[in-house]
Amino acid sequence: MTSSIVTPITTRRHVLLVVENETVPHDRRVWNQARSAKRNGYDVTVICPQGRKKQPRRETLDGVDIIRFSMPFGGPRKVDFILEYGWALLNCFWLSAKVWRKKPFDLIHVANPPDLFFPLKWVFGRMGAAFVFDQHDLGPETYQSKFDEEQLTPMAKLLGRMEALSYKASDSVIVTNESYQERALGRGRMAQDDVFVVRNSPDLELFSPSDPKPELKAGYEHMVVFVGTMGYQDGVHVLLEAAKHVRETRDRTDVLFVLMGTGDTYEALLEQHAQLGLGEGVRFTGFIPDEDMIDYLSSADIGAAPDDDNPLNNISTMIKTMDYMAMGLPVVSFDLVESKFSAGPAAIYADTHSPEAFGDAIIELCDDPARREQMGQAGRERIEGPLSWMQSEKHLMAAYDRALQNSAKTKPSPNSAGA
Repeated sequence: MTSSIVTPITTRRHVLLVVENETVPHDRRVWNQARSAKRNGYDVTVICPQGRKKQPRRETLDGVDIIRFSMPFGGPRKVDFILEYGWALLNCFWLSAKVWRKKPFDLIHVANPPDLFFPLKWVFGRMGAAFVFDQHDLGPETYQSKFDEEQLTPMAKLLGRMEALSYKASDSVIVTNESYQERALGRGRMAQDDVFVVRNSPDLELFSPSDPKPELKAGYEHMVVFVGTMGYQDGVHVLLEAAKHVRETRDRTDVLFVLMGTGDTYEALLEQHAQLGLGEGVRFTGFIPDEDMIDYLSSADIGAAPDDDNPLNNISTMIKTMDYMAMGLPVVSFDLVESKFSAGPAAIYADTHSPEAFGDAIIELCDDPARREQMGQAGRERIEGPLSWMQSEKHLMAAYDRALQNSAKTKPSPNSAGA
């Protein structure tokens, strides 16, 4: 299903883009959206947390104003999320009010998780601001996957209620794929013309292969890379088990694994690495600059997407998979609905959902350079064509236009107060 595209509004407007779970420009989806809005005539202000490197509180990049707030909370426990989200909500309200006083915004674009920011519509919608809900993840399913809970617990039910309120507050909704679109139309009860698919398409100016650097392989014949957030639902613990299978059970010590990124489970993963005795054959880089990441991706043989099958991952589009494809890297993935839609022939899919099957798929690709080249080319062509950001940008602008139109319909008439 595809939402209709609305004729763009050409009057210059101001959009406030709010994101909590990642800093900008490190959150590449949000950064693509911010720059697209700027290119299409919007003034853009982003509110986001500071990253681990403590970027400046205020900064202007590519014409986009970025306001960052400190984030003293974080961690894998449930109480950590309560503290983090509560603190973020307070900061985002306060900073939104400051932005409004300086320059009122016409549109609020909030990116989840969490689904906490619908009260911004209650406040600023009364003053004429439209509200766009950008659903990166499904709240209840994210919670269940993160804490490995199968039952719909009271917390999951609360998250479901928050999601419903976010839908209800929205003048338009942005989703990452058709599976999420079905959720918005179904349990979200949104009208089809108000839901727009904006994919997690990479920025090809950044994700452009450079000359390989053989020294990054440190003498190993093959290099497998992971890049992205390291939470439980991202499956890095599965990749470590797969690496042990490759190196010990299959006796393939010619394969180097490089894991780039950080997240809630980073420390636990380091402990698991030590417990498994993986040594130098599996390396964690932590957070690294984009230039270093591109060098690794340009020098690697395979991109790993170890997201295991659960209620969230099966219908989610994995940003790392799209990044690998943009770099011409073949992908190893589990057999998930949206992963197969995104990667298609650019990935090999483990035949069972186990570390052993994932490791075997890695070895299969390591031993078939012709297939790796063919898959890598297929992936790059998909990113340059039907999955390109240029296509997503059109839908993003249409979602903004739709929100502004829907918001205008609900504004009270200037003469209605005394009627």
